[in-house]
Amino acid sequence: MAESNGVRRMKLGSQGLEVSAQGLGCMGMSAFYGPPKPEEDMIKLIHHAINSGITFLDTSDIYGPHTNEVLLGKALKEGWREKVELASKFGIRYVDGKGEIRGDPAYVRAACEGSLKRLDIDCIDLYYQHRIDTNTPIEVTMGELKKLVEEGKIKYIGLSEASASTIRRAHAVHPITAVQIEWSLWTRDVEEDIVPTCRELGIGIVAYSPLGRGFLSSGPKMTENFAKEDYRQHLPRFKPENLEHNKHLFERVSEIAAQKGCTPGQLALAWVHHQGDDVCPIPGTTKIENLNQNIGALSVKLTPEEMAELESLASEGSVKGDRYGGLSSTWKNSDTPPLSSWKSE
Repeated sequence: MAESNGVRRMKLGSQGLEVSAQGLGCMGMSAFYGPPKPEEDMIKLIHHAINSGITFLDTSDIYGPHTNEVLLGKALKEGWREKVELASKFGIRYVDGKGEIRGDPAYVRAACEGSLKRLDIDCIDLYYQHRIDTNTPIEVTMGELKKLVEEGKIKYIGLSEASASTIRRAHAVHPITAVQIEWSLWTRDVEEDIVPTCRELGIGIVAYSPLGRGFLSSGPKMTENFAKEDYRQHLPRFKPENLEHNKHLFERVSEIAAQKGCTPGQLALAWVHHQGDDVCPIPGTTKIENLNQNIGALSVKLTPEEMAELESLASEGSVKGDRYGGLSSTWKNSDTPPLSSWKSE
């Protein structure tokens, strides 16, 4: 089905999962990028994506919290479930308004049961640890995930924002199918260590925010329309003092896109697609026209010269500001204690 719609299929990782070569990040439909969007419109968008060949859907229990999974559960009724590869995540929860990261076995199991119920399904295709619990050895978290695979509650295991050593340790317990990382023309720090580790181990790479949270498709003007609930306004790169510098990257991407007859967003997405057949970007959107544009990125072909030019534009130092504020956990500080330190309850 998918090939006829112009969206090729790809193998993600080496455990047998096959997905559309571009996915759909569903977070912004329910959370973080302004108020939740109308449910009926989002269900239409999800169905349009699936009919267009975009079958790899990405959610998490923290999106909402919970409401994004409920939305997907509704969208996948009446025969739609069989058409998709569904990914969800666990590991972050809010306690008294503060984020907490958990990876202990009891929490892993409870989170999975909760997601299955909200999604109203029997099995999650790809289940990621959304952020790494640095108090729980990764082997302990993986041990519980492995049990969930054996029980048929999840098919494949993923990690998000995990360091190279965490990925190796996890993969030794049970094969990791995919690692989700932020990767785009304005976030390239994963290329040194994370990407080569995934390739060495045969792990698929899922690139989130491949459009730089919308910056690479809309540019600095997008900040003028942020809703008060839009958490991007708190991210360092969108602060006025950094935006002034960062707009030069968008301007050059726009110029190259104009020469190629595509949009800046399509060019930025095409750059991610050209990183390799093991990379699946999952741009999010809440608009059908943007989804169609994103699909168009699959047919944008870049020459080695164009790739080199984009890479020199987006080299170290071309972007000012961290991708998260200082408090967020990322792969750079996701190492867990040794297994020998664990005392099970």
